[in-house]
Amino acid sequence: MEVRSENSIQVRSDKFPSTVIPRTRLQVWFFRVCSSILLWTCLVHIVAVAELWHPRLLTGFTSRISWITRPPLRLQHSLHSPPPLVPPRYYRSNGFLKVSCNGGLNQMRAAICDMVTVARLLNLTLVVPELDKKSFWADPSDFEDIFDVRHFIDSLRDEVRIVRRLPKRFSSKYGFEAFQMPPVSWSNEKYYLEQILPLFSKHKVVHFNRTDTRFANNGIPLSLQKLRCRVNFQGLKFTPQIETLGHKLVHILQEKGPVVALHLRYEMDMLAFSGCTHGCTVEEAEELKRLRYAFPWWREKEIVSEERRQQGLCPLTPEEATLVLQALGFTKETQIYIASGEIYGSEWRLAPLGAAFPRIVKKETLLDPAELQQFQNHSSQMAALDFMVTIASNTFIPTYDGNMAKVVEGHRRYLGFKKSILPDRKKLVELLDLHQNGTLPWNDFALAVRQAHEKRMGQPFHRRIIPDKPKEEDYFYANPQECLCEGTGCEDLLDPRKSSKLQ
Repeated sequence: MEVRSENSIQVRSDKFPSTVIPRTRLQVWFFRVCSSILLWTCLVHIVAVAELWHPRLLTGFTSRISWITRPPLRLQHSLHSPPPLVPPRYYRSNGFLKVSCNGGLNQMRAAICDMVTVARLLNLTLVVPELDKKSFWADPSDFEDIFDVRHFIDSLRDEVRIVRRLPKRFSSKYGFEAFQMPPVSWSNEKYYLEQILPLFSKHKVVHFNRTDTRFANNGIPLSLQKLRCRVNFQGLKFTPQIETLGHKLVHILQEKGPVVALHLRYEMDMLAFSGCTHGCTVEEAEELKRLRYAFPWWREKEIVSEERRQQGLCPLTPEEATLVLQALGFTKETQIYIASGEIYGSEWRLAPLGAAFPRIVKKETLLDPAELQQFQNHSSQMAALDFMVTIASNTFIPTYDGNMAKVVEGHRRYLGFKKSILPDRKKLVELLDLHQNGTLPWNDFALAVRQAHEKRMGQPFHRRIIPDKPKEEDYFYANPQECLCEGTGCEDLLDPRKSSKLQ
């Protein structure tokens, strides 16, 4: 009688008629795992087929399975599969559009939106934009260091084809040279259709080497205006690294209560570019002038600072911003987030602001230095963190109406007309000088400041159009009214007399 143990296997051969080889634990484990996988696979297929033919047949059974296999609550969000891709738009491409953006983060952001729209208008294939590495900030970041490039390509594939790089046959390594040119500023669709589109028949690849404000604010078809918004509000998503740290920053601030985001644009590049030296020493004014001459693309060289200031063309100084915040009713208990790079004059320039508002914070004081290490010397990535805070803040106040101020203002309108106090700097300079020379008492000064800004808090209104003066009219990205409402109630919403509610 032959006895076999549970963990043995009989092998027969001519050489060994009856040999029993013990099974190892690993073999047993492997067999059981494979069997389990096979059984679960069959079960899933059976359930899927049953649901297809008789959806209600296994309702109770499948609900139990989903309960068993459901991931823990904390993991559900991270395990969600990405939304399905939108179907691509098929079209015969007229050529490749290569673009090199210039300026800071938000100037480049607006330019990217414009260039996607131009590519859509002309049926072109857009190459992922190049970012500015030669400006004052000398930021070496590429597009994929700031924005989620996969999301950018996929989310817009139903409008325009976007590729990461040119095909090899159009590479400079193979001797190909793309036709380079800067489009005319503030151009409409007629210019692009009649002047730019024919260039692709000849050159196949056209390289726009400047992209700032190359598309008109107004007179653009509604579908294209909405595409500009879609790129801005949906297509341009920051990288997971920036999003994660930005959300952490917002969470830290919100735990401490309401927050005012102050875009204090008292930075070296802005003061040098604008020629504004109010409050600076003679040595500082000379340093800023030398810097202005060092950058040839800053066209204005000789600038009278006080004239600029009286015209409302200078950023508020930290001292001026302090008085304005107090006049607007903010108190020592107000949490103020400074959204900016390095303040010119360093911390001592912030001393008056810090004395009046002890709860002043910056990303550098809220986050561990190790968390910011990866973003150091990358001004656009640091600006992206500030951008996320300014969008989420309870109140936004810019001290200068530059690109960031305008783009953030428009984004906050899109999010439900969140409160944005937009300083009337020309009026403020007049009031500040009267108060500081003793002519205007504090109570009168504070009242005048509040009255001057009653209708400058981000309320809905129609974009101001000035024919043939696009620089002076309202910027599209500050008030993208075409994208802020739908239906018959839009006119009422955009009428400032009927819309006073702000978030």
